[in-house]
Amino acid sequence: MVKSYLRYEPTAAFGVISSVESNISYDTSGKHLLAPALEKIGVWHVRQGVCAKTLTPSTQSRGPSIAVTSIAAVPSSSSLIASGHADGSIRIWDCERGTCETTLNGHKGATTSLRFNQTGSLLASGSKDNDIVLWDVIGELGLFRLRGHLGQVTDLAFLDSEKKLVSASKDKFLRVWDLDTKSCTQIIGGHHSEIWSIDVDPGQRYLVTGSADSELRFYTIKHEMSDGQSVSKINQTVTDGKDSLAENKWESLKLFGEINRQSKDRVATLRFNKSGNLLACQVAGKTVEIYRVLDEAESKRKAKRRLSRKKEKKNSKVVDATENENTDHKIKDDGQPTMVTVLDVFKLLQTVRANKKICSISFSPITSKNSLATLALSLNNNLLEVYSIDSNSTTKTSAIELQGHRSDVRSVTLSSDSTLLMSTSHNSVKIWNPSTGSCLRTIDSGYGLCSLFVPGNKYALIGTKSGSLEIIDVRSGTSVEVVKAHTGSIQSIVHTPDGGGFITGSTDHDVKFWEYQTTEVSGQDSVHLTVANVRTLPMNDDVIVVAVSPDGKHLAIALLDCTVKVYYMDTLKFFLTLYGHKLPVLCMDISSDGDLIVTGSADKNLKIWGLDFGDCHKSLFAHADSVTAVKFVHNTHYMFSVGKDRMVKYWDADKFELLLTLEGHHAEVWCISISQRGDFLVTGSHDRSIRRWERTEEPFFLEEEKEKRLEEMFEADLDNSLENRYLPQQELPEEGAVAVAGKKTQETLTATDSIIEALDIAAEELKRMAEHEEEKRRGKGAEFKSNPLMINLSPSDYILRAVSKVHTNDLEQTLLSLPFADALKLLSNLKDWSSNPDKVELVCRIATLLLQLHHNQLVATTSTRPLLALLRDILHARVKDCKDTLGFNLAAMDHLKQLMASKSDAPFHDAKTKLQEIRAQQSERAEGRADTKGEKRRKKKKQKKDDGHVWS
Repeated sequence: MVKSYLRYEPTAAFGVISSVESNISYDTSGKHLLAPALEKIGVWHVRQGVCAKTLTPSTQSRGPSIAVTSIAAVPSSSSLIASGHADGSIRIWDCERGTCETTLNGHKGATTSLRFNQTGSLLASGSKDNDIVLWDVIGELGLFRLRGHLGQVTDLAFLDSEKKLVSASKDKFLRVWDLDTKSCTQIIGGHHSEIWSIDVDPGQRYLVTGSADSELRFYTIKHEMSDGQSVSKINQTVTDGKDSLAENKWESLKLFGEINRQSKDRVATLRFNKSGNLLACQVAGKTVEIYRVLDEAESKRKAKRRLSRKKEKKNSKVVDATENENTDHKIKDDGQPTMVTVLDVFKLLQTVRANKKICSISFSPITSKNSLATLALSLNNNLLEVYSIDSNSTTKTSAIELQGHRSDVRSVTLSSDSTLLMSTSHNSVKIWNPSTGSCLRTIDSGYGLCSLFVPGNKYALIGTKSGSLEIIDVRSGTSVEVVKAHTGSIQSIVHTPDGGGFITGSTDHDVKFWEYQTTEVSGQDSVHLTVANVRTLPMNDDVIVVAVSPDGKHLAIALLDCTVKVYYMDTLKFFLTLYGHKLPVLCMDISSDGDLIVTGSADKNLKIWGLDFGDCHKSLFAHADSVTAVKFVHNTHYMFSVGKDRMVKYWDADKFELLLTLEGHHAEVWCISISQRGDFLVTGSHDRSIRRWERTEEPFFLEEEKEKRLEEMFEADLDNSLENRYLPQQELPEEGAVAVAGKKTQETLTATDSIIEALDIAAEELKRMAEHEEEKRRGKGAEFKSNPLMINLSPSDYILRAVSKVHTNDLEQTLLSLPFADALKLLSNLKDWSSNPDKVELVCRIATLLLQLHHNQLVATTSTRPLLALLRDILHARVKDCKDTLGFNLAAMDHLKQLMASKSDAPFHDAKTKLQEIRAQQSERAEGRADTKGEKRRKKKKQKKDDGHVWS
């Protein structure tokens, strides 16, 4: 009988507050902060400092988890947010419900930038594949792709009522795109290095760009008026009249000036706050420069003061050469109007300094009464900080830090009853609830390399890099005692089988045996745990790992010389040496029955040995990089190994077979711990995440898993198909180009196959129906039995069912892969489908796409002309009916809204704001009336006084 195994699945991942691959963003309410947590998005309540919800992608595919690389929230009041991922996909989320609304596939490289328009109906995305794609968020489809940049697109911004889009790239150029004509209208150079970030102020007056250059560049934005001319919102000086309108017709951006930055690091992010009075410049270091943005009146006053001071200097002394330079761009002649320069509008206000490197910043859309703005920072040590910015100072108001380690998780250990999990890092120990992922205790410590729960789970031991043993009271969350155990770092710590002590191995060449003891606290009645060294076994090289057989018979010690030495536990006499690894053994474990010992090495191999004679049963090429930890499942010969290749692998040590590969971590996996019953395991990684993998009731077979792995390899190779791999890349025109938004994926190919299959089944069914009718006429007709695959649907409805299953975003690529003969069959069914009011939009879209794709063949095929003429008449009428229905419904909803607004102002914000405006106007009028009455009284009193004067 074929042996079956039980599958392990990922069930939880915790410990990550903010990962470094993506930006952070506030939601529209300003209460929650959206932070990337590897493949998830954490929604953090800023004031409470807790994770309100986690946006997790569906785990339909068992492939590697894809990291979030960019986040954007809709500026207007909406709960929609977008996340870009490392595989180029974009997910639209409903933040309130915590659900993924749709997934958009269009980019071949990681998504680097996302930007919504003001209403949230359009989404622009930039990627490492140098392309920009514009998406219709409501229709859930890609509109078009803009090509022209020769480097990665780094940032995007909408201009001029969302009619234009500005893109920045690593090719050192800004491009302005007209979204109506789908063309590049302006290319702006000037930067000497890659442009990393751009932003537009809310008033659409300025655009600012930042790069590795020492200055920020500012541009004024020209807006198109109704007569077709363009005008800027900034007051300009009178030109000399030589510039023609045709010359500036397509120019949307004009250089306004430059400001030198304080920091020498490159610019990482530039963002205006919601009111537009502050600009934050975050560099790729530890600082954020905050600039004050003056309004038009203030900047004009500042410019006038500057010019008056300059005139005074001119009158007092002769103008020197440097003043002549400044006069070039500041003042023309005495008769000219005042020219506002960039230094009159932007001035440095504050510099925010963090303790670690800043990854991303985000302004809160709401501001408190006591400050100018609230700024959130994500740091590269898994930390979120919130600062309050005032005109004179910057104060840190809160930090989200307790729910994760500041650096790598170096060891994880489960308690004997698997209810507590302990993890160590470079400066702290954390106690977790492994089932919920909540952090119960945080204790400051040294750099913990290994850890152990003392029997009873009341105390824990930490072996540190400095060579000291730290005893921790788990219940109170305090460090009880620090014992200087070794002169080198403690690499390994294991229980003795009797539970009365433990063994430590260190790089000082010593293996030490310890016993648990209790000692009274001076001045208190309580006692606490302490340890005492009872034996020492000196070795001739650094000790890396120590393992004890469960029966207490053997002690195995892995040394830096690539060997494993086995001793008798009781007498410490030498028993065996295990030779074979080419690089040092980094991990090992002994099975519960004491028969097998498995060793994992930096040479990427696992070796399974017999402890009876020290013979190597099998050498397995296990990982693509060093094997960092290996553990047997209790009472079995199944084992788990983890490595620097980010993989967790499940093995059968009797059959020497790989059973499962568990993908999920985004960096090197350092440690593993398995529960006593083997129902779950926990892994810790360099990506600061702790992941829980649980055994399910789903059985699997070895051969099936091998076939699945081969299929996954084949599917992964589809992306690097022959046409993509060997055809030379097409050179793009300098002025930009437009292309189809979607891309060919495994889903689109599967959808095409399902449509072709549905067409074939339906054609076969129609043929059977015709034959049945013929037999019926002859009088031989038996009862007709439809094909069970068609689930009691008519052939036309069966095809419609297959087409309706195709995702909106994938429809174009799916029809693109459809042969012309099948496209004709699809066209012939559109007439029947158009009678269904719910499918009119889908039918129109299919008709339009097929006409665009197969226009030449359809025109050349005479038999299709009657069909096209019929569709033209039918679809026009159906679309008109749909528009009428929508118009009627909208009018009815407006009428209902007005009725509700007249009864109550609570449900509709528009009515409420209108009422507030009316009240404000009434109060202004009342104040005005009071002022006029006061003036009249004063005049009367004055007149009376004047009448009583001697000269009156």
